[in-house]
Amino acid sequence: MTEPLALAAEFPATDAAEWRKLVDAALKGASFDKKLVSQTYDGLRVEPLYARAAGVEPVAGREAGSPWTIMQRVDHPDPVAANKLALQDLENGATGLTLVFAGSLNANGYGLDASPETIKRALDGIELDAGITIDFNLSPATRPAVDQVVALIKARGHAPASVDLHGSLNPIGGFAASGASPMPWSELSKGFAGAVRALAEQGFAGPFVVADGRIIHNASGSEAQELSFALAAAVDCLRTLEAGGVSLEAARSMIYFRLAADADQFLTIAKFRAIRKLWARVEEACGLTPKRTTVAAETAWRMLTKRDPNVNMLRTTIAVAAAGLGGADTIVALPHTLALGLPDAFARRVARNTQLVLLEESHLAKVADPAAGSGAIEALTSELCVAAWSQFQEIDKAGGAWAALESGMIQKNVATVRAARQAAIARRKDTLIGTSDYPNLGEKFPAVLNIARVAPRQENAASAKVEPLPSIRLAEPFEALRDKSDAALLRTGARPKVFLATLGKLADFTPRAMFARNFYEAGGIEAPTHDGFKDQAEMIAAYKKSGADLACLCGTDAAYAEQGAAAAKALSEAGAIVHLAGRPGELEAALKASGVKTFVFMGCDMLSTLQATHDSLVKS
Repeated sequence: MTEPLALAAEFPATDAAEWRKLVDAALKGASFDKKLVSQTYDGLRVEPLYARAAGVEPVAGREAGSPWTIMQRVDHPDPVAANKLALQDLENGATGLTLVFAGSLNANGYGLDASPETIKRALDGIELDAGITIDFNLSPATRPAVDQVVALIKARGHAPASVDLHGSLNPIGGFAASGASPMPWSELSKGFAGAVRALAEQGFAGPFVVADGRIIHNASGSEAQELSFALAAAVDCLRTLEAGGVSLEAARSMIYFRLAADADQFLTIAKFRAIRKLWARVEEACGLTPKRTTVAAETAWRMLTKRDPNVNMLRTTIAVAAAGLGGADTIVALPHTLALGLPDAFARRVARNTQLVLLEESHLAKVADPAAGSGAIEALTSELCVAAWSQFQEIDKAGGAWAALESGMIQKNVATVRAARQAAIARRKDTLIGTSDYPNLGEKFPAVLNIARVAPRQENAASAKVEPLPSIRLAEPFEALRDKSDAALLRTGARPKVFLATLGKLADFTPRAMFARNFYEAGGIEAPTHDGFKDQAEMIAAYKKSGADLACLCGTDAAYAEQGAAAAKALSEAGAIVHLAGRPGELEAALKASGVKTFVFMGCDMLSTLQATHDSLVKS
């Protein structure tokens, strides 16, 4: 028998303590925690190195070796066009459809209306009993769409049990997103329980009720907040169904989860694993033996950008891979151009093929819970479970998800994380490639369909109102600055401009000049580069010729000490608003006295600096 190959056996054995000694030597006295340890927005500590997790069992997720369902959005407002696109998707690899209705989460101003005629036409020629999954993206006003699809299934003579219909009933999520309900939960819950019972009694297998964490994710909440809200909503629905005469055993099978998947790969994997562990704990608390639940994924709306949207393809690929590895049963990949408008056939094909390549070429679904045993992911999963369970208990003590929304507790907690996340974006601690980093002012927008946005139907007068959870994209503040720049280009033929006032040799000033160019162009302020100047007189002449109102000094610390004050004074006297790239240190007072108004450096509030710079250029 061949002995197992011991990889790297020729190297001497080592351990974590020895590794730590080498790391400390490389850090040269710098803080280990500050340099190599990070924290999530839930305060969870992420170490740089983990030992293999021993004695763990795979999470009971998607059936071993089976692919997830590739869902495609049906969101064109014209049902004829929507039908054509849906048929193309199904013919080319999609295995499920999400019917997106106007006014629903991430509909982005598009989507179907909920009339029987629209639904019938949109689903024309689609074999609903052929093994495809049908899911919904509903708004409070379009909840009747589920009944319309059920009626269509009956009219076609399909046996309900032969149609994989996910009902997506989500009254608590709808209340959180819209901030309004026609009646309080005490009344609404009765009709909700009846609607779920009716679907089951007609023979549909379900699940029918979705606990949707996307509302929290879209509002820029944390992973634990998303999990705890979804769990609390599921428990509220479980209690309501039991009170409505449904056994706990049957009720738990009627509920499924939908979470957002983003480009933080490890956290996304851990989050999808965690929701199954959390729900299993609820089942055990109910006296039930846990069984596999359905978990749906949709790639994150908040990570999409309008600028350099092709990078969205990369973000989406990471998100889909993470959700798939985390055990998601169904995945919707939002097309990379969705933030710009209604995606065309190419963008839809990319969204579909992203999943097909990961399934058919990368074989990501061949192993059940491939993260099992990974020290890092097991630790993140466990810590997320602890944090989410604690937050769930707080929501439960407040009376459940609906009551916690009415009290404003959920909104307040999410707003705290949102502020922290937005501050990190503003300082580029969290980067947006193509938007806050590596912008391209000469880019051309990809094509989207020239379809006007639709006005969603409003629900009847609300008797219950709360502060709605906002739906945001993290790139929006930077995009607003780029929009200002584009408007100036159309109006005057030129963008706002900064003159890079470089000091010294090309090799010396290039790092800060490149930093400054990236910095200003992220806000739409053009920053032409050059090879430098032989002296200050040549630099001032070039500044005057440039037509710029803003100049940024770029050089080494030594150059600033030797020439910075004089150069700043000369530029100021020439009429420039003067900035300097780098931290001023002990030179701050002298540089300010010479005319430097602003210092730009890694870690400064980039967004507020760019906003103030736009304002100053308008005034000048």
